[in-house]
Amino acid sequence: MNLIEYPDRDTLMRKTAQAIADDLTIALEQRDEVVLAVPGGTTPGPVFDILSATTLDWARVHVILTDERWVPESDAESNAALLRKRLLIGQAAAAKFTPYFTEGTDIASAAQNLSAQLEPILPVDVLLLGMGADMHTASLFPHAEGLQAALAEAAPMLLPVTVEGQKSMRFSLTAPVLRNAAKTHLLITGSDKRAALSRAASLPPEQAPVQIVLPNANVHWSAS
Repeated sequence: MNLIEYPDRDTLMRKTAQAIADDLTIALEQRDEVVLAVPGGTTPGPVFDILSATTLDWARVHVILTDERWVPESDAESNAALLRKRLLIGQAAAAKFTPYFTEGTDIASAAQNLSAQLEPILPVDVLLLGMGADMHTASLFPHAEGLQAALAEAAPMLLPVTVEGQKSMRFSLTAPVLRNAAKTHLLITGSDKRAALSRAASLPPEQAPVQIVLPNANVHWSAS
């Protein structure tokens, strides 16, 4: 784990976006099409704003989500809708994007079909993740229904996960996909998440799912 501390949130977001852009530039020199995997949520929004205005060969970048709720893009909880507003605009509008929610099917069938469709584009070249104070990452929550299957070495690319107390089922990239990304960036803020990061390093993935990516992660952190 490479922990990088920043003096404030603005610097954190700017430097993280630059690191991702630099990694994409290098990947584009090596592959015809590269894969950028990103989360939803509010925290990475400023990173998306910066990336969307960055000059890259976006037409050769395939953007996928690290996780998604089983909701249509008209729902306020849709990560795909967030990406369309914050990342897939400006320069980055030329990127390819595959949403996960599929009308007229169930989440398990959609996960199976999407895994078959998208596994040929792996590995992920650049991975951006967040982490909760509970040490979850993507939609891999401690003790969630479906976590054990998602942690398995032979797990498919995507699996459904059910989190107790949340109304929507979720898709998540699985542990093998997250672990095998060429470049991994973990974006966190606040003293509570810094403490959670320290705890996660000594816990098994069942208790701290973020642990699966920590050995190879660049962790970007600011106190506020």
